[in-house]
Amino acid sequence: MYERLLDWLVPFLCGLAVSLFSVFISLARKRENKARLIEDGVESLLRLEIVRSYNEYTEKGYCPIYAKESLTRAYNDYHALGGNGVATALYEKIMALPTERAEQGGAEGEGREQIYSV
Repeated sequence: MYERLLDWLVPFLCGLAVSLFSVFISLARKRENKARLIEDGVESLLRLEIVRSYNEYTEKGYCPIYAKESLTRAYNDYHALGGNGVATALYEKIMALPTERAEQGGAEGEGREQIYSV
């Protein structure tokens, strides 16, 4: 009687173990894909913020210190997520701007190019 039970129980438990393992692998892959999608989304939002900041502050001709600090944090996170060099060039241009408005009579944003995010 025990042999008959073991003949049935061992294959059942092995099949159950394989099935559970497959389910766990599938769930892990879904979680990994979702995490990657979230990373890509955050990277896109950070890139958008860098481009938006570039457009805003180069038009003004200056970038306040608080905005530079915030942009530095966004850029560092963007770069850590694998962001490319285009945002680096924009970031460096923003960092080169003065922190206060110039008192000269020139038009704001004169001679600057507008960057649009894709």
